[in-house]
Formats: sequence, C-alpha cells, structure tokens
Amino acid sequence: MTAVVAPDPDKDHSADKMAARGLKGVVAADTTICDVDGELGKLIYRGYNIHELAQSTFEETAYLLFQGELPTKAQLAEFNSQLVHHREVEPQVLDFLRSLPRDTPPMTSLRSAVSMSAAYDPLAEDESPKANFEKSIRLTAELTTIVAAIRRLSAGLEPVAPRSDLSHAANFMYMLNGEVPSADAEKAMDLILILHAEHGLNASTFAARVIAATLSDIYSAITGAIGALKGPLHGGANTEVLKTLLEVGSADKVVDWVNDVRAKKGKFMGFGHAVYQVEDPRAVHLKELSRRLGIETGDTKLYDISIAMEQAVKVAIKKNCNVDFYSASLQYYMGIPGDMFTCVFAASRIVGWCAHVLEQVSDNKIIRPSSNYIGVGERTYTPIAQR
Repeated sequence: MTAVVAPDPDKDHSADKMAARGLKGVVAADTTICDVDGELGKLIYRGYNIHELAQSTFEETAYLLFQGELPTKAQLAEFNSQLVHHREVEPQVLDFLRSLPRDTPPMTSLRSAVSMSAAYDPLAEDESPKANFEKSIRLTAELTTIVAAIRRLSAGLEPVAPRSDLSHAANFMYMLNGEVPSADAEKAMDLILILHAEHGLNASTFAARVIAATLSDIYSAITGAIGALKGPLHGGANTEVLKTLLEVGSADKVVDWVNDVRAKKGKFMGFGHAVYQVEDPRAVHLKELSRRLGIETGDTKLYDISIAMEQAVKVAIKKNCNVDFYSASLQYYMGIPGDMFTCVFAASRIVGWCAHVLEQVSDNKIIRPSSNYIGVGERTYTPIAQR
C-alpha cells in the first residue's frame, strides 16, 4: 500500500493565480447601457451625459435605459400610459405589508413585497423579450407604490392610492406624503430618480445579472438586487450622512467635528467614491436643489451644515463629496425619513437593474467565475475511530 503524504500546508498553492479582491478591475460584461468614467468624472447613459439628462424627466430616462434611444412624443405618451396602468399593486401585497411588525426594516419589507408581487403577475414566468419589457415597466411603476406604502404603514398611516394625473415623480411624492408636491419638490424627486437610475456594474446590478444569467425570472433577479442594495456598504450611505448632520447640529461645530473624526481615524460618510477620482458628476445637481428646498421649507440649517462640512472635509482629506452627501439634506427637506432613503434609491435603480437583466438575457451566458483555492492541500481521510 502506498502511503499518501499530505502536502505542506505552508506551501503556496496559488503561485499561478491571484484573486482580484472584490473583483476590482475585472471586466465581467460588455454593456451598451452605462459608462462610468472615474478619472474624468463622467456618467453616461446610452451615450448621453448625466448633466444633459438632468434636464429631462425620469420617464424619458427610463425609456432610454430600457430601449436604447430617447422616445418620440408618441412613444413617451405610450410609455407613460403603461407606467400609470401599473401603479396599482395587488391588495394582497398591501395586506402583506400591513401584517408586518411596525419595526420591520423598510428594505426587508421591500425585498419581500417585490418577491411576493411575482405571484400575481400572469407574465412572471414568460421570458419572452416582450414580456420582460412589460415586467420591467410594471416593476418600475409598482416599486414607488410599494415604497410609499412601507413609509406610510411604518408611521401608522394607511397607504395613499396612486393618481393617474401626476408625473412619476410627483405621484411618488404624493403617495409618500399625502399631498401634491411643490414644483421644486417634484423636480427634486425627478432628479433623484434620474441620477440614481443607473451606475454600471455595481454590487446590486451585478447580483441581478448573475441571477438573470441562470435564466431565472426577472422578479428573482430584482429581489436579489434589493438584497444586495440593503447592505450598508452599498445602499444607505446617505442615511448615515443625515445622522451625522443632525448630530453635528450647526455649521459652527463642523470644524471641531472634522478634527474629532480625524483624531479617532473615523470615516467621513458621503465623501470619496470607489470609482470617481474627481467630483461625482451627480452631486452638483442635488446641492442646488437642497439649497432651494431649504429656503422653501424655511429651514436651511442642514444645507448650511452640509456646505460647511463639504468645505472642511475637502480640505482635511482631499476628497470630494459624492451623490449621497447632498441627497441626505435634500430628502430630509422633501419629508422623507432617513430610514427610507435606501428604498427611494431602489425605486430609482430599478430601471438600471431591469435594463441590465434585459441586456443579459438577450445574449446570455451563465456567469460562473473561478475561485482561487488557498486552503490546505489534498489529505487522507482518517476514520472516526482513529481520530
């Protein structure tokens, strides 16, 4: 009998391999949807710079991301009609949300409600391109209704039924707060939805594509994406920014706060970005609307703190603020609680997720990367009686 010698556990078994931690720098897909240029600070949707799309509407941007081109007037009218048609969600889904404990985390409620919604969609298992496009519209429309219902129920209020005579952004605000928003508040929501709609192969989008690549249904892919967004390293940074602004309390305390965070080697939430080496191109638009809504509400304190904080932190660590920073004060002025910020993010990013699912299944290849094994080498099994 030949003895089997266990390999040296100290030996490097990965000499010819090197894992890319977090897949940083690894190109995992070809796409025509979005280009994120971190060095130049550019965000491009289907060839259009985000600064130009900021002048459009969410409905136009969603159509562009789904279809590849901006819509004609007739196409936009039909698209809007479909979005309005799908705003109502099934009573069973709302009853399910009512049944949840009041302290259920909003993203947990959203993840579960979207998964449940599939059971009431007759096209849920139809994987034809036409059906997937219609389901993408349905998900985009109903996510705002679900998010608004979660917000209302968590506050002990009944959900507000959607209206057909309002834009997507205005209707979302109406369902969240129970009143038609001002023109600036509607524009703020429209801009939040446009700016967050797509951002390349981020964690949640990658999760959606991985699930779609198995030829699972789009609801499963979106549920998985929501699960990824729920993680604090992906969604939720603006929630932490709001907590910080409220804790600091006034602009004259910002410098002391910055010095204290640096002394404790803490993190400045809302500053720096994993991709952008220069200013986040989305941040400037939200900054201006935060100023305007602060004036409209008669309380510019959080905006003033944000201005002071942006200046002080930039001097201290040489990093620009990102899209999350001014979205915190802006959504606060819009009457949206901090714990709902990530759900609002999802109501925007649903478009990007669906666009990537549509692209993935149009020319599908299952996503199955290799792993670099760094465990012990092959060894001999010892029967339990001898151990």
